[in-house]
Amino acid sequence: MIRYLYADQLSDHPVLARTMFEDRADQFKTRLGWDVVVDANGQERDAYDDLNPLYVIWEKADGTHGGSMRFLPTTGRTMINEHFLDLVDGVPLQSPFIWECTRFCLSRNTDPGTAAALMLAGGEIMQGFGVKHFVGAFDALMVRIYNRIGAAPEVLGSSGTGRSVISVGLWEFTQASQKQVSRVAGIPLDASRGWFADAFGDRVKHPLQSAA
Repeated sequence: MIRYLYADQLSDHPVLARTMFEDRADQFKTRLGWDVVVDANGQERDAYDDLNPLYVIWEKADGTHGGSMRFLPTTGRTMINEHFLDLVDGVPLQSPFIWECTRFCLSRNTDPGTAAALMLAGGEIMQGFGVKHFVGAFDALMVRIYNRIGAAPEVLGSSGTGRSVISVGLWEFTQASQKQVSRVAGIPLDASRGWFADAFGDRVKHPLQSAA
């Protein structure tokens, strides 16, 4: 299932939080060789985890992390504006309608369809919070995943060659892409919307629900 948790809620889900940060260390440090900091507990965190971001997490049946993404509004500090401005012509991306998505992580032994489930949850955030676009940096390996699940971004800029290419992309929501991602994930839209409603209830009105 999908869980939507702010950083200050992670302490209520210690196993899920611990395994998320361990899987981030495994993916970004061990498998990809990124220059990230892994602490003595084998967990990867950075300064943006201290800004109370919203995490979208696929929780496996045993309560551990299967995959996750991290979201921050671009009206505050973001990785794009502080580390990747050269890929967007030096112009900061700042808007209440644009959120940054970072640390897209998949556990080695996650459930089939996890990547698509996460992207489906991203669509729920867009609709529920009135977000028009997500922006994020991604490596060449992610291109295949985005294309497979039907959630390819508009590429704003890239650097590097071959497998070392890093790009900044912009995602938008469409009904057609939502249905495609739902199909790939194997998750009905009603179930996806139910998980979002469980997390936010009446605090965020889902446009499709309010129009029903």
